[in-house]
Parts: sequence; structure tokens; C-alpha cells
Amino acid sequence: MLYILIALTIASGAAVIFLVCGIDNTPEVTSYAVRTDKLTQGFRLVLLSDLHSCRYGDGQRELLQLIDAQSPDMIMLTGDIVDDRLPKENSFALFEALTQKYPCFYVTGNHELWRGDIDGLCEEIAETGVTVLRGESVLAEAGGGFIRVCGVDYALGGDPSFAASLGSLDAGPGSEMFSVLLSHNPKHIGVCLPHGFDLILSGHMHGGQWRVPGLINGVLSPPFEIFPKYAGGKYVFDGTVMVVSRGLAKESTRVPRVYNRPEVVVIDVKLTAD
Repeated sequence: MLYILIALTIASGAAVIFLVCGIDNTPEVTSYAVRTDKLTQGFRLVLLSDLHSCRYGDGQRELLQLIDAQSPDMIMLTGDIVDDRLPKENSFALFEALTQKYPCFYVTGNHELWRGDIDGLCEEIAETGVTVLRGESVLAEAGGGFIRVCGVDYALGGDPSFAASLGSLDAGPGSEMFSVLLSHNPKHIGVCLPHGFDLILSGHMHGGQWRVPGLINGVLSPPFEIFPKYAGGKYVFDGTVMVVSRGLAKESTRVPRVYNRPEVVVIDVKLTAD
């Protein structure tokens, strides 16, 4: 009996230590590379997602310093930057600071839609200098020329408006211009792939909220999906790369992040020959 009690005590202590060490909300940088032969030189973008109006110091100083240290050419914001329950001031502090230095592109997530004032909110965001994409595309200077940046509103799976938006943005197989699609939910990847985008950027899954280092990429998604397929990371398909951010939410989440630090994603688009 004594040996069993000792073993249980050790196991319980180890579990507590494992959890305590895993709860760290200090943001980290995750870097990926994407190759293309459609540009004459490379460029760097930063992907931010799922901030949920959380705070990173006065005026978002901690987050901004981390972003500035990466020297990006542009910023991509893939939804849920503004929460539906928390005040929006932290999110707008980020928008206003970023647009002073970088071209910024944004699409909505489900929490922005749940606020109930999506049109007004998007107008406010656009007034800060952020390019809001709602079934639209724009040309942006990058890579020694121009790239095409496309974006769609968040939509539930099977929503015909989502498919219609994608159709209007179709990059087309063999397109000579490098194209990026911003779409909040990575579960739509099957609908997106036929449209010929070179790079798809998403978030939504919060990295699966809990992770087991070296074993499990994500345990539980925000919609309470167990072991989500696209919890966070780089996913390579035929002709398309999708990068999913684990997001920046911390105090807004009901379930704590475990071994899943908030992240700033850096993507270097490089020439195939380099």
C-alpha cells in the first residue's frame, strides 16, 4: 500500500509540473518558408490571427515589438482579431499601430460576425488604414512586382455565399501572378483548393488549445472538435500551401492553452531556385 501511495504521489506531482510548465502565454515566433517561381525576389509576411481583443501590454507594445523585430513586408490578419465579448480597444490599438508601418490585410472571423454589427465594424477597421477584404482581391507590391491578395468573410461549411465568393476570386490554374487567400477557417480547404491559390492563410483552431510536444499537434478546437486535422502549422497540397496560425488569444479563452503559446507567424516567400 505504501508503494502505491508513493507512486500516486509522484504521478500526481509530475502531472502538476507538466501542466504548470505548459501554461505559458508569452507569444512566440513560428517561421515557415514557401517557394515560388512566380516572383523575381522573395518577401516576408507576418500572419496574425485570433487575437480576440486580448492585451499585450500598453498599446499592445509587447506584440508590436515582436512583430517589428521580424521586419515584415506586410501583415495578414485572418479573423477573430476583434472579440464579440471583450472590448475592442486592444484590437484597434493594434490596427492603428500596424498601419503606420506596414500594408495590412484583414478578413472577418466568426467572433466578429457574432458581434452583430459586422458592416459597421469593418468600416471602422478600414478607417484605421487596414485593407478589409470581403469577397474581394487587391494587388499588393511584393517580390519585385505585385501579388494578388484575396479574402473572404467567415462562413459556416456549405454556405453557398462562401463558394460564390471564392468563384469570383478564382486565381485559375497556371496563373502567373502569386496569389494569397485569407480565409479564417482552415476546414474550408477542400472548397478552396480548386481555385488555384498559391498560399492560403487561416486561423480559428487556436492550435487545438492543448498540445503534447512531439506527439499531438492539437487536442481540442474552439468548436470542441477533438484532434482537429488543421490545428496549426504548414500543410502542403498539390500547387498550394496552407499555413494555419495557432492564434494570439489568451485571457478570452475559457480553456487555458497548454504547451500552446500564442504565436506570431512569419512566412518567407522565397524563389524556387534559392
